[in-house]
Amino acid sequence: MIWNLQDSLFTTIRRIFGNASPLLIAWGAALLAMPIVQWAAGHPSLIADVILGVLLQASLVTLFLAQAAGLRRATLVVIAVVAASWAIEALGSKIGVPFGAYHYTEVLQPQLLGVPLLIPLAWLMMLPPAWAVAQRITGRRSGLAFVAISALAFTAWDLFLDPQMVHWGLWVWDAPGAYFGIPLVNFAGWLMVSALITVVARPPALPEPPLMVIYTLAWLIETVGQIVFWQLNRSALFGFVGMGVFVLCAWLPTRTRPVGAPQPGLTGQE
Repeated sequence: MIWNLQDSLFTTIRRIFGNASPLLIAWGAALLAMPIVQWAAGHPSLIADVILGVLLQASLVTLFLAQAAGLRRATLVVIAVVAASWAIEALGSKIGVPFGAYHYTEVLQPQLLGVPLLIPLAWLMMLPPAWAVAQRITGRRSGLAFVAISALAFTAWDLFLDPQMVHWGLWVWDAPGAYFGIPLVNFAGWLMVSALITVVARPPALPEPPLMVIYTLAWLIETVGQIVFWQLNRSALFGFVGMGVFVLCAWLPTRTRPVGAPQPGLTGQE
């Protein structure tokens, strides 16, 4: 019976992710290995695993963008997300707007103007999954409702992310705030910036199931990791509820698919 379950799981993964399945498995393995890596090799190795996880997820998301919209359009979207997020992070860490006063430590390298080059890739790895969630919920890929849900779904991820990254020493808030040391203005900044980048990037029609799976797995792994391994129980609860609302709404059955939306899976064999 166990073998049958494994076969069913891998069949489902191949159906949804197609030729991207090995990349998905590698990304999942990198995330699941983090507590083991920290226990076995210490904090520097954990940070190396964090970097690997971001690179793998960003690559996975970029692959789906390219398969859905073509290489040229995907390249433009990637450039828009990476350039805009880096510029706003560089400005924000210097003047304290729009996220509040913070600075990156020396842990993540390399850096450009005080911003680790990994940070724009972190924006890239989660914005398209948030777009897919918004596309699924609203039935649209533009307009006010789509932009608002995209920004909310993306910002909900930061309910997990910020407390964990501060806990790991990746950045520091100059004046700790009300949300487990994170200023509340930070979340207003996330909403504003993610909405702005969504408008600038003009997302194409996205393959919903694979990107929604990525969003859902990030939600589950963050919840379990923060409770079981990192002792961040309270932020885990807020993140579980915050992202969970969008996970639930996105996976609810819909009667009709959005106009122009891609087919459910990207098998690479069609």
